[in-house]
Amino acid sequence: MFHFSFDRRTMHILIGVLIAIAVLQYIANPGELYHLLISIPGVLIAITFHEFAHAFAADKLGDDTARREGRLSLNPKDHIDPIGGLMLLVAGFGWGKPVQVNPRNYTRKMSMEKGEAIVSIAGPFMNFILAFVFALLYCAIYKFANPAFLVSTTGNAVLLIVAGVISINIGLGVFNLIPLPPLDGSKVLIPFLPYKAKEWFMNNGQIFYMVFIIIWLTGIAGSIITPAIGAVSNGILSLASWICGI
Repeated sequence: MFHFSFDRRTMHILIGVLIAIAVLQYIANPGELYHLLISIPGVLIAITFHEFAHAFAADKLGDDTARREGRLSLNPKDHIDPIGGLMLLVAGFGWGKPVQVNPRNYTRKMSMEKGEAIVSIAGPFMNFILAFVFALLYCAIYKFANPAFLVSTTGNAVLLIVAGVISINIGLGVFNLIPLPPLDGSKVLIPFLPYKAKEWFMNNGQIFYMVFIIIWLTGIAGSIITPAIGAVSNGILSLASWICGI
């Protein structure tokens, strides 16, 4: 998942600015605080399962590093990075504690690059699975719950929480598939690159980090992933609705 490997001071300043802007927006719109609070379960679930999936995939490929470090766990405290979790909550993108892996321990049935690609894509894939499961839950509640419950304060809160879990997981999954370091998508892309392109890509990681920061701060990233998030959301919700007969 999201993992910084350069000038942390600069990154923390940028993160602080983004958090401050988001907090000011919530202060200016107090009504949005309610929606912020009900998004907390979605953030905890999305990050915890995302990082667990990385650890699980690496363990299945023969690397027990994550197991020895206690990351084969579904306890949020083992995976939540305070700043990354807050960023996901208030700014729409974030990260958990990176799962440490050692590709040299992977099974020799595949290359280390392919192994890293599998471990990397496991996180976003888990997010999409969770989004689908909670979409089924949302449709089932909507179809079978008592109408009085649906219009009650409790029913409204339950539906909003479930909807939040769906949207946060889809957003996190799509976001991490952007093929730029430090995101999972970069490691998924590498095995498919020609040798020279692969070598250049790996030797110029710092450039891609800066490109990532620029496209996010300028809003370009949002314009790129918003259509993808919409398409994935429509697909998952349509399938869940069809299964539930809505």
